[in-house]
Amino acid sequence: MINQKLIEGLSEQFSQLMAGQTGLPGEDAMKDQITAILHGTFNRLDLVTRDEFDAQKAVLQRTREKVEALEKQLAEIEQQLADK
Repeated sequence: MINQKLIEGLSEQFSQLMAGQTGLPGEDAMKDQITAILHGTFNRLDLVTRDEFDAQKAVLQRTREKVEALEKQLAEIEQQLADK
């Protein structure tokens, strides 16, 4: 899930780009709409945090190492059976 501060920061930056002046009528409503749009967009993108990504990467690496070790054992067993 995307960090709330990221969405708020993007919303604020977008608001500043759209309005070079502060205190415009409807500014708060526009900011709320932008925040809602950003929330919806990020939720649909199905993004993960860097921590979640790194954790899954570590799991995948351990799994890959186990598969390689099992493949090596299988090759050794097949070789032993072929030698008999």
